[in-house]
Amino acid sequence: MKSNRFYLVSLMAILLIFTAATAYAGNKRIMSIRAAKVLAERALVESMYGLKLRASESVEDMVAANFTDSTESKTKAHLIGVEYEEVVYDAEQDIAQVTASVQMGNITNVDGVDIDLGNKVFRRVAFATSTPEMAGPLKALRAAEIDAYKEIIKKVVGFELETHTKVENFMLKSDVVKTKVMATIFLVELNEYGWTDDGDAFVKMQLNLREASDLLGENIVTDQEIIEVEGMGAQVNDFGQAGAQ
Repeated sequence: MKSNRFYLVSLMAILLIFTAATAYAGNKRIMSIRAAKVLAERALVESMYGLKLRASESVEDMVAANFTDSTESKTKAHLIGVEYEEVVYDAEQDIAQVTASVQMGNITNVDGVDIDLGNKVFRRVAFATSTPEMAGPLKALRAAEIDAYKEIIKKVVGFELETHTKVENFMLKSDVVKTKVMATIFLVELNEYGWTDDGDAFVKMQLNLREASDLLGENIVTDQEIIEVEGMGAQVNDFGQAGAQ
């Protein structure tokens, strides 16, 4: 009888210890880390296979009017051998950071061009969260990333600019400037990223034109060997708020 009672007491104690240990074990950490891995994989695909980007900018009467970037990426890329070199999770903010890398040989990029990457190692970092309220800085970072892609395209491929100015009686009546970008960019590498004291995000990227020329087997005409750009992204739409007043 004592033996049975001792067994029941011991079993209850074990169950209580197990319950206490797992009471706070949820899925936020797992979800955030998995999401960061997926975004890091996307970043690898964009670097290797390429990213199709359309962008337009307009300034009307010396006032910023519209800056729109839209991406169209064919992400049907087959990835194998991706390694997650670093996984960091901030439990207080519920933000995961993942650094992923992959070594690639022959691929067919988003434009259908066969490229031998020569077993080059690509490495990208990504952040994610499972808490919507914490996503602001991460969204700003993605916006900065797209802006950096656009700036590289403008430097390497170029852009269209259209302007219309009207003057009457020596006074400016209207002045409109529009730029358009539509191209595919790939083989871009991430140099640096972060956030300013105001919360705006920045991303610094570069494209090694000599390396890209060798991989593509064609000469990219430019007076620079390496193109470096910085993209910016914001968390708060105070421009929209000002326009609504």
